[in-house]
Amino acid sequence: MKCKTIAASLLGIALLTATAATGQSVKRSGATLTGTVIGADGKPVPNAAISCESSGGLRPRAVHADAKGIFVITGLKQDSYDLRASANGAYSDWERNIPLRLGKTKEVTLRLLNGNTALVGTPPPVKKQ
Repeated sequence: MKCKTIAASLLGIALLTATAATGQSVKRSGATLTGTVIGADGKPVPNAAISCESSGGLRPRAVHADAKGIFVITGLKQDSYDLRASANGAYSDWERNIPLRLGKTKEVTLRLLNGNTALVGTPPPVKKQ
């Protein structure tokens, strides 16, 4: 009888340990932002640069899209994030306050504006005399 009790206790401990380990791995892996950068023409933009930071301005990150304009940012903390893409002198508007939860993935499409388009919040260029 004692052997069955000990075996049951060990099984319970093993299950609790496995559950805790699973919870820890989700916490370590964090949240993920993924998406595509497209140009004003609607086509994917290869190798675009993506800037990512928490909506409070913390934890800035930068990644590049692949040859198909696809980007993935992993290991993010649970928070709200702001994203922006750039390539060949063109920028997207900021996508603001994208909420992320641990263990979840959020997909975003960033559309580049024409390179000659003035950006909201961007100071005008300084004229040389």
